[in-house]
Amino acid sequence: MSTIQKNLKTVQERIRNACLKRAVNLSNIEPRLVAVSKTKPIESIIEAYNCGQRHFGENYVQEIWHFIGHLQRNKVNKLLSIPNLFAVETVDSEKLADALNNYFSKTEDENKKINIFIQVNTSGEESKSGCKPNETCNLVKHIIDNCKHLNVMGLMTIGKYDNYLTSQDKIDPDFQCLIDCKDNICKNLNVTFDQFELSMGMSADFERAILAGSSNVRVGSLIFGGRS
Repeated sequence: MSTIQKNLKTVQERIRNACLKRAVNLSNIEPRLVAVSKTKPIESIIEAYNCGQRHFGENYVQEIWHFIGHLQRNKVNKLLSIPNLFAVETVDSEKLADALNNYFSKTEDENKKINIFIQVNTSGEESKSGCKPNETCNLVKHIIDNCKHLNVMGLMTIGKYDNYLTSQDKIDPDFQCLIDCKDNICKNLNVTFDQFELSMGMSADFERAILAGSSNVRVGSLIFGGRS
C-alpha cells in the first residue's frame, strides 16, 4: 500500500469517526472530501484518483475540479472553459457572481449551471478573501434572483488558525459564524436547510468542522504531505 493510499484511508476513517460523534440534530451523511492537490505533482494526483478519490481542490485556473483560490473576474472565461469543473468555492461578490453567470448566458445551453459556494470572511482578517458575514444573505438573494446559471450549494470559510490552537473543547467561532449565516439565509430566503452545505475544515481542523456540521472538508497535507 502506497503512502498516499494509506493517508487517504486514514483521513477517510477519521471523517467517518467524526461523523459518528456528531450531535443527533446534525446530518449523519459523510462529508465530501476534497483533496487539496495544489502544487503537487500530477503523479500524486493520479495516484489518489486511482485510490478512488474524485474531488480535488486547486488554486489555479489551469488545473482544477474544485476551484478554491481567489478568482479574478478577468479569469472567469478561462476557468469556466475547463472540463470537469465541479464547483467554484470562492464567490464573494455580486460582480463575480454576475461575471460567472454572464459566461453561460452567452452559450447555447440555456440550462447550463455551475455549482458555487459563497466564501465568507468569518474571521475578519484583511489577508483573506470573502464577503462580510452580514452581507452573505443579500449576496445569496442576488444570485437566486439574477443568476440563473449559478447553483448556490452553500457557504465556505477558511477558519482563523489561532482558533485551532485554543478552545478545543468549544465550537470554533469561525464555524459558528458560518452556521449563523446559513441559519439566516435558510430562514429569510426559504432555502432548504438540509440541502444548503457548509464547506469548512482543513487538515488541522476538519474533524472539529465535521462535529460542527461541515459537509465539505478540504484536506491537503495529510494526504499528499507538507509543502516542499
